[in-house]
Amino acid sequence: MENYNQTVLSEFILMGITDRSELQARLFGLFLVIYVISVVGSLGVVILTTVDSGLQTPMYFLLRHLAFTDLGYSTTIGPKMLVNFVADQNKIYYFCATQLAFFLEFIISELFILSAMSYDRYVAICNLLLYTFIMSQRACQVLVAVPYLYCTFVSLLVTTKIFNLSFSGYNVIKHFYCDSLPLISLLCSNTCEIELIILILAGFNLIFSLLIVLMSYLRILESLLKKNSAEGRRKPFSTCGSHLTVVTVFYRTLTFMYVQPESSHSFDTDKVASIFYTLVIPMLNPLIYSLKNKDVKCALQRMWKKLCNVFS
Repeated sequence: MENYNQTVLSEFILMGITDRSELQARLFGLFLVIYVISVVGSLGVVILTTVDSGLQTPMYFLLRHLAFTDLGYSTTIGPKMLVNFVADQNKIYYFCATQLAFFLEFIISELFILSAMSYDRYVAICNLLLYTFIMSQRACQVLVAVPYLYCTFVSLLVTTKIFNLSFSGYNVIKHFYCDSLPLISLLCSNTCEIELIILILAGFNLIFSLLIVLMSYLRILESLLKKNSAEGRRKPFSTCGSHLTVVTVFYRTLTFMYVQPESSHSFDTDKVASIFYTLVIPMLNPLIYSLKNKDVKCALQRMWKKLCNVFS
């Protein structure tokens, strides 16, 4: 019996997105395109904000890490999901724990990086004279290092807690990747402790990061309403537009996924929401920042000219 439990613990079967064989090839093509666009876009933002001299500011430093987290959790989920479309059986072995740990690391980090970007916009608009002092290079490094360390602790805590418990003989995960809630449903041990830990941590992460976002933009709105000229209001709003779009899409998706009552959950709707924030949002974020941001457009043009000169 002991050996059997260890086999179950190390081997799971992912139910996947659909069991309809006629849709496998079409979905594989669709999600391959989405994943390639998200990887190219996120890598492009990381490279562009690293090498372009015009993007060496705190805002683009944080944008680089946002793109890094997008790349991280989409790559944690995407390749395995694509393999499952062409594999006969969607088995996942010890990689299940690794996938869960990295997914939690990157998805929680994105929450705090988005809140750090909100704070950056607040300082830039409401405390412009002190901006370079408050958002110094050291301060920016702290704003990303602390969330990464905290998220590493959270992901390891949740993952080790789950995989140190006993699983039942049923090892089919009702999802297309290893997530905490589907895994908990397979446990035969008492799950009260791990469920409480996840509830407390998820509530803290979501509420704390969202409060920073809301407080930052309320202060920005208060500052802009005091301005007399329409031009004085329009320019700050334009610099916040891309970030507000990303924040709204990301938080609304997470709220739909995790805050709705348990009775309203269904496997199909949860899959759609999960696809959206694990693959679609990482694809949209680089597009939003490149299409709505003049600095990024100019940097792309400069890089394109340099590449043309090199190969001409």
